[in-house]
Amino acid sequence: MDLDYDVVVVGAGPGGSVAAKYAAKAGCSTLMIEKRQEIGTPVRCGEGIAKRWLDDVGIEPSSKWIAAEVDGARLISPNGTILTVDETRAGNECGYVIHRDVFDMTLAQQAAKAGAEVMVKTSATGLIKENGKVTGIRARSMGKDLRIRSDIVIGADGFESQVGRWAGINTNLKPKDVDSCYQYTLVGVDIDRRYTDFFIGDIAPGGYIWMFPKGDDIANVGIGVQTSKIKGPGEAKMYLDKFIENHPEFRKGKSIMEVAGGVSIAAPLDRTTVPGLMLVGDAARMIDPVTGGGIYNACVAGKIAGEVAGQAVREKNVSQEVMDRYESGWREKMEEHLYRNYLMKEKISKLDDATFDKLVYAMTQVDMERMTTLEILKAIQKKYPELVKEFEEFM
Repeated sequence: MDLDYDVVVVGAGPGGSVAAKYAAKAGCSTLMIEKRQEIGTPVRCGEGIAKRWLDDVGIEPSSKWIAAEVDGARLISPNGTILTVDETRAGNECGYVIHRDVFDMTLAQQAAKAGAEVMVKTSATGLIKENGKVTGIRARSMGKDLRIRSDIVIGADGFESQVGRWAGINTNLKPKDVDSCYQYTLVGVDIDRRYTDFFIGDIAPGGYIWMFPKGDDIANVGIGVQTSKIKGPGEAKMYLDKFIENHPEFRKGKSIMEVAGGVSIAAPLDRTTVPGLMLVGDAARMIDPVTGGGIYNACVAGKIAGEVAGQAVREKNVSQEVMDRYESGWREKMEEHLYRNYLMKEKISKLDDATFDKLVYAMTQVDMERMTTLEILKAIQKKYPELVKEFEEFM
């Protein structure tokens, strides 16, 4: 069976739905496919997002998908030193704790209302290429093989993306550039729902443990550990279980959900396009290497991809020159930040607990308007100048 569209989006996560929405708004006949039978499940996310970027991509806050609104975040060092930052300084992962499945479904609904068609239980099985450009996808849906022709393909198929690989883009990851993650949703915990908490140090080698409140006594408690620092994926759960056992406020809770998965903490791809194709979000390695957060970046990139797709269709031009509008657009928004944080991740992953204690204490002694990498380094430099010598390249 053959189908024809101007734009095909592979993957109905936040990046894919935003891309489909803006492609449809640009007047393109748009199809978004999702391999699962229900958009947004299973949830593989800590579920924390900021407020400040939602307007940029046309997302209106809704009680349907907001589980809790938080005032800020707390960074907790191995010896228990706490750095508290309010929302204006807390970075991308603070603001709302969400129901990620409902959030994803809401964005897919927005795409559909803008004019995009959505097909679930439909998996991409390959790309169609003609005359040096991508001209569609092969897919399987409800037991049927499909050939879906399109002017533009947008790959938003996540961490395990195949679309990029099929297009000849190098998406390989090294073990040091992957976090193995495990998370419980715990009921009956003793938490301060005003804050998200981040615990750092040897309790989570190369990563951190998080607590995102979803109610007065409900929270996501999870861990990300650098794959190169553990022997196997099951070890992430072992570290998390040990942490919970040593924290009575969490130990008293009962688990109602468990989630496991991988997260890339790599530098962004050198190339995210070929003629007729763009990669968005996790598929393009747009996750922040320090925080592991990627919803914001995926949505921003998705909007740019959808708008460029609209331009390409109107101009009947899917050349590399037109695709480079997307490359330059998303890189201008986030590339410097992602590369800086990748280099920072490389440094942080080598620090011991004593150094983490000093770093967090130093940050508590200085008033920072914005908790950026640069402001953090300046704060540390004032208190412990010897600690930032190896970080001077960032300053």
